[in-house]
Amino acid sequence: MPQPQAMSRDLRMSLRPTKSKGGGGTVSRRWTLLLCLGSFFTGLLFTNRMWMVPEAKDIIRANKAKEHREELVVEGYYSKIMDQKDEARKILGEEGSTTEDDLQMLNKAISNLEMELAAAKMAQESILKGSPVPQELKVIKTRRHKYFMVIGINTAFNSRKRRDSVRATWMPQGEKRKKLEEEKGIVIRFVIGHGATSGGILDRAVEAEDKKHADFLRLNHVEGYLELSAKTKTYFATAFSLWDAEFYVKVDDDVHVNIATLGNTLARHRLKPRVYIGCMKCGPVLARKGVRYYEPEHWKFGGDGNKYFRHATGQLYAISNELAAYISINQHILHKYVNEDVSLGSWFIGLDVEHIDDRKLCCGTPPDCEWKAQAGSTCVASFDWSCSGICDSADRIKEVHQRCGENESTIWNAVF
Repeated sequence: MPQPQAMSRDLRMSLRPTKSKGGGGTVSRRWTLLLCLGSFFTGLLFTNRMWMVPEAKDIIRANKAKEHREELVVEGYYSKIMDQKDEARKILGEEGSTTEDDLQMLNKAISNLEMELAAAKMAQESILKGSPVPQELKVIKTRRHKYFMVIGINTAFNSRKRRDSVRATWMPQGEKRKKLEEEKGIVIRFVIGHGATSGGILDRAVEAEDKKHADFLRLNHVEGYLELSAKTKTYFATAFSLWDAEFYVKVDDDVHVNIATLGNTLARHRLKPRVYIGCMKCGPVLARKGVRYYEPEHWKFGGDGNKYFRHATGQLYAISNELAAYISINQHILHKYVNEDVSLGSWFIGLDVEHIDDRKLCCGTPPDCEWKAQAGSTCVASFDWSCSGICDSADRIKEVHQRCGENESTIWNAVF
């Protein structure tokens, strides 16, 4: 067994630097230590530069920016809600008004609060889930400009001549249309979606036309005759998100409209919280395939010979602000029937909505609308029932305008 002195001697010998086989000098333990320390500090310096820890103020700034974006949404709705509360207080403290007027205005204020709260709740849920806030719920400004009505003219890609005929008759152009928005709070746009091929020849043609006239509202919607219900829903939701108006109107591009008369008609119902205005009808449910206005879901309306519930005919109708808000908020769960006027009417079944049947919104073409104008009852809209619009409207709407249209000065003298 080796002695302890021998083991200690062997250990000391193993720690001594040895000469290399090539005859080089020995490496001092002091230099070895210095090299190790140098490598350590070099690595530390390199790591510190490459993995720079963000300053606390940068993290706080990023968090504050995120919180600010979230607060914009809630703050916008809070501002609207406070405006409604102030309005209610004014009503309660107002002298000289009748009890019926008070109740109507209070009902409107309460309904506005309910719709704004529902929208704010949806926005909050989207934020909490980390998903983007839906476009229709985004608040760009805490206070939006208030408009009287938005008129959306439903049109198609192949209706260029109809649009030009409308521009040449009842729809103001250029600076006059801009003045109509600023002074009267009336917005008018042709409403159209996109072609099946995004950026195709149809879309490019509309873009060129819009560049010239700047009077289109483009929807996130693929055009198609069987998609009119979806288009109507998207129109109201989009218009509601862009313009805070008292009324939203949909009209076809083959119908003649007297804007001032339309405004005066709607103004009579502005204190009512939820109104649906048009020429109400309840036509038969057509269950036979191949016929015009065939209803694929006819079985939902009962047996043969049944009729639809009352709804406004599709040539022109108007809804109040709260109904447009309802469509905007619930658009993803609203059922679509093949006929868009039936779809709109179905969305209001079960709601506390007042249906206004006004036959001035569906006059016939001359001599009908002409006789009524001479009798002092100017029509809001004129068309031919047999064509569901003015027959050959691109050629005939000018005649209708000359014989049944209101004077150009009427709209500028009107007070809504």
